[in-house]
Amino acid sequence: MVQAGTDHVENLVIVGSGPAGYTAAIYAARANLQPLLITGFQRGGIPGGQLMTTTHVENFPGFPDGVLGPDLMDLMKSQAVRWGTHLLEADADSIDLSSKPYRIEVDGETIRTHALVIATGASANRLQLPSEEAFWSKGISACAICDGATPQFRNEELAVVGGGDSACEEAVYLTKYGSHVHLVVRSDKLRASAAMADRVLANDAITVHWNSEIDDVSGDDWMQSMTLRDRIAGSSTTLSVKGLFYAIGHTPNTDLLQGQLDLDGKGYLKTEAGRPETSMEGVFAAGDVADAEWRQGITAAGSGCKAALAAERWLSHHNLATRVQRQDVEPAVAERPVNVDVTTEATYDPQGLWQKGSFALRKLYHDSTKPLLVIYTSPSCGPCHVLKPQLKRVIEELDGSAQAVVIDIEADQEIAEQAGVNGTPTVQLFHNKGMVQQWRGVKQRSEFKAAIEACLQAAA
Repeated sequence: MVQAGTDHVENLVIVGSGPAGYTAAIYAARANLQPLLITGFQRGGIPGGQLMTTTHVENFPGFPDGVLGPDLMDLMKSQAVRWGTHLLEADADSIDLSSKPYRIEVDGETIRTHALVIATGASANRLQLPSEEAFWSKGISACAICDGATPQFRNEELAVVGGGDSACEEAVYLTKYGSHVHLVVRSDKLRASAAMADRVLANDAITVHWNSEIDDVSGDDWMQSMTLRDRIAGSSTTLSVKGLFYAIGHTPNTDLLQGQLDLDGKGYLKTEAGRPETSMEGVFAAGDVADAEWRQGITAAGSGCKAALAAERWLSHHNLATRVQRQDVEPAVAERPVNVDVTTEATYDPQGLWQKGSFALRKLYHDSTKPLLVIYTSPSCGPCHVLKPQLKRVIEELDGSAQAVVIDIEADQEIAEQAGVNGTPTVQLFHNKGMVQQWRGVKQRSEFKAAIEACLQAAA
């Protein structure tokens, strides 16, 4: 286990948990290095990386029918854990490379390590529109996969800005929910793969606005329209859309490494072509944090493999590797996503800690005297995959003093609409039929636990 704050020095710490981080962990764990992987939590995006915000991944080898991005990352995580990787579900607050062993601060604790793999990925860019902050989560979103299924967007005209694979994928995805989708592209062509571009151009539910930029959005409590400007003619057009989804590229997450490692002009970690070594010995780069060109899940995974192999060789060459006898975890019990069947009248348990669906919600809301967490999710929501295991642990740690119910907003649209849910994950805490607090997105487990404990103390 993690031995922060002691004289213990890790063989290898991996910072980041996308395809690059998990692949590095798999290879390092199989080399008996027992790596510690700091998953990240909110800094630089959610654990699992950008594939957590995609739907079907159709170009990852081994999945002829495609695979959901969050499901693929769940499998990688399970594989890393099975081979002996220790996960620390937190953010790295600082990284100090000024002396050896290297130091990483996490939640007030210091972790020391001989070698380090940086796999922190990249974060979604924003347009910085004048009214962006006012309508963020009130029509504007950076994750169509997370928010597109919410009631506010159903049967409404929607817009996506961007010209790459992500933008095209999101435009196609949103046609499942919106009445029509507008794709706003700055140039006169799509940067997406030919297959994805053809899919967009052949879809009658999608209109592509070429050579266009968004000047601003407007509305009252919710976004109602956006203004487009033709970059060639200079003319403006107002479109009545209720949602705007960003897919305009990413910025590398290298802020913790400024002044310590060599970066290129765009902020990416500098490495030799095809090599994982950075400008500091024993520090290796993997994934999009060092890749401004390819930025694919498979290339990120491959770079994670190279980084782990290079780290193992470096540790061995310097006689720093402490081999740890691995204790395999059976695949069936390795970290898995939290799934549960919909609760029916026949399966409902008034004392059940974790149930699902509208029947359980209505019964618990009216009958339970315990604090009740209502967790609104959608099937393809990557952040939901991250949050549900955290909340399940909270409920289990409270030893029966609180309960939880999961609501799928696609299956229970009416309940989600009545609750005012405008994105997933959304969590609401109720006690004695009153809503105590609401959270949107992924938060620290301790935050939810503290709120529930406050309810229990108030009722004591």
